[in-house]
Amino acid sequence: NQFGQTVALGDFRGVSPVTLVFFPLAFSRTCQGELCELRDHLDLFAEAGSELVAVSVDSKHSLRAWAEEQGYDFPLLADFWPHGEVARAYGAFVEERGYANRATFVIDVDGVIRSSFATAPGEARTLEQYRTALAT
Repeated sequence: NQFGQTVALGDFRGVSPVTLVFFPLAFSRTCQGELCELRDHLDLFAEAGSELVAVSVDSKHSLRAWAEEQGYDFPLLADFWPHGEVARAYGAFVEERGYANRATFVIDVDGVIRSSFATAPGEARTLEQYRTALAT
């Protein structure tokens, strides 16, 4: 994460559901808009009992600077090395661009993906998509 701590999906198993949010790059306009909207609506995830975790190929240093600048109070994970390995495991890595697509996975307390959605390149996800996925 942005603090250099290792985070594994298994850490949440039996504890809480997870909303795993892949995004292309820190400090980019669309990604910043999306994550700021999530920051401003953390109650949506709290009400669903789901931990919000965001992932990009940026380094932990970039993610920490961005989190501090924007006031993100949720984990930002660096899928930096091996480059994009986690995004690849979820089918969210865009090889020709070298980063993850905007893809979201809602994973239950047992580690099962219950809902997922993605948007086209350059298209932000909406809060309504998150509400629908969390309700599943």
